[in-house]
Amino acid sequence: MLGRFRSAVYSAIGGLEEDGVSANIRQGSPLHSKPSREKYRYQRPHFLRLETEDEIQVTADHAVRPIIVPRDVSALPWAAGYAETINAGKSRHNEDQAMARQGSIGVLVGGKMEQIPYTVFAVFDGHAGAGCAVTASNDLMTAVQVRLESVASHLVGEEGNTKWFSRTISSESLVIGALESAFWDTDQQIGEEKKMYNMPGGCTVLMALFILGKLYVANAGDSRGVLCRAAKAYPMSYDFTPVTERTRLMQLGKLAPHLLGEEYTWLEYSRRPLRKDIGSRMLYRDAHMTGWAYKIIQESDMKFPMVFGEGKRSRLLATIGVTRGFGDHDLRAQAQHGTVLIKPFLSPQPEVRVLDVDTETITADDVLVLGTDGLWDVVTNEEVAAIVSRGLQAWDNESRAGKYRYISLAQDLVMAARGKLKERNWRRSNGDPATIDDITVFVIPILPYKQGMQVDRDQELLQEEVQVNILDKGMEAMEVEKETETEVNDEHVISNLPQVVDENADLNGDFT
Repeated sequence: MLGRFRSAVYSAIGGLEEDGVSANIRQGSPLHSKPSREKYRYQRPHFLRLETEDEIQVTADHAVRPIIVPRDVSALPWAAGYAETINAGKSRHNEDQAMARQGSIGVLVGGKMEQIPYTVFAVFDGHAGAGCAVTASNDLMTAVQVRLESVASHLVGEEGNTKWFSRTISSESLVIGALESAFWDTDQQIGEEKKMYNMPGGCTVLMALFILGKLYVANAGDSRGVLCRAAKAYPMSYDFTPVTERTRLMQLGKLAPHLLGEEYTWLEYSRRPLRKDIGSRMLYRDAHMTGWAYKIIQESDMKFPMVFGEGKRSRLLATIGVTRGFGDHDLRAQAQHGTVLIKPFLSPQPEVRVLDVDTETITADDVLVLGTDGLWDVVTNEEVAAIVSRGLQAWDNESRAGKYRYISLAQDLVMAARGKLKERNWRRSNGDPATIDDITVFVIPILPYKQGMQVDRDQELLQEEVQVNILDKGMEAMEVEKETETEVNDEHVISNLPQVVDENADLNGDFT
């Protein structure tokens, strides 16, 4: 994320120049000594299969910015597309990370072990180093799996709902809760591990989970998910920045002013007050306000606003441009008096949006695009949908080459944001400035998931029919056996009747 740290003080990072962060950033006193061990070595996504340092280094050419795609189209579920490129020199490494995985959750139903399959894709946008993003890409899914397993028995209940006394809780709510809890668990784990490992910085998180016939998109940060359908874009996430979360941040600052120290204020002004403005009126708004009002500027208004700037230039505590994600436990704002930690204002809480794939009409042209902010900084949702639509029309999904259509789309999107180097500047095809940030893009088809669900249902119905047939044949055999036994018993009774009659006849004869 470009220019996210205007006055940041990373006490426990060290070696920032190596990751491209300016050495002129003021360093405060360390919160703790810097660990030297790394939990995970720097890596690129596993599905790219870049194993050696030399292979990874080839992708890190800041002058060329090569677009990297998987060597094997089958490396990703459903032949999904992926492409990435490194930044133009703001950091040594590509600080984005990505992850894709398929697995299942085991659950015991009626004495029989059943599996709930899932497919997941995720992107992680790191800042002030790649350590946190690398850790999250390796560890987040483990936390999600644990949380899903804890509610698995309720996910396969009748009609997907769980009855808790008088309250009914849907399986959808349980999955959302599992994702939310896993995000918090992972952030807490990273905070503890920062004390043991060299894990600088933080990262935003965007995850797409396909499970039980639905698509869940969980976002904490300013990466973005967009569903493209018939050349139209449907947002599946919400960007969290200091501007979009201004109300939450200001309310927290007002309720806990000690977190702001003596340097910052939760109030917002129409412009930053200067000392010459003391005694004059200026428009402002408090944490509880949605509109604006006048106030007389006083000495206390000389503090720096905790949220300052607009759009991509907005900053929280003059330091960071995102408000949700993992890490940043050791990040401090510049302060002349005391320590102002930024972490209390950051949150790992994701917003989760759901698409019911099972009930939706899905076509081969319906795709989900996940991208870090390097894409969305210069390419709009509508442009992305148009690029996807044109690309799908250019590829025949039925041909042998059709399996490359989604990788090709991912390349097109990265190219649209990266542009070309012209006169020492990266420019888009229309001449506008291109992004110089890292870019990571997934293009995920939705139809294969729905088709896979139908295949699973057909197999379950077939198994049920086989079991019913076996049961029917067993019942028929039992009925035949029962009828045979009844006939044998009847013959035995009939064969004994003449003897009884004869005995009765003799008895009658004696009486006469």
